[in-house]
Amino acid sequence: MLVVDDSQTIRDLISLNLELEGFDVVTAVDGQDCLEQVQRVRPDLVTLDVVMPRLDGFETAQRLKTDPATSHVAVMFVTASAQSTDLARGKEVGADAYLTKPFDPGELIATVRRLAG
Repeated sequence: MLVVDDSQTIRDLISLNLELEGFDVVTAVDGQDCLEQVQRVRPDLVTLDVVMPRLDGFETAQRLKTDPATSHVAVMFVTASAQSTDLARGKEVGADAYLTKPFDPGELIATVRRLAG
């Protein structure tokens, strides 16, 4: 799993929840960092915040989904961007799931398990 968020606190929270469930987790600080790490890490799933410096989550997801090398990677937004336009944009760029902050850890794990197979 690759957890991408510009907030250290949120990265730690998501990572801890996933690690407690037995997932291997690597983190990235923004979309650009994500795109660099995804080639090395080859994750099954990427969690993305929307609002991040350098490269936002929507653009990152779109790049992941349109690149043949990463189009199979599940993309799950975990973000405070909860307007209907945000959810529509998430669907437009190919997100497999969209959770809003604050998130329920149980819902996070259930969604990750569903997407990861």
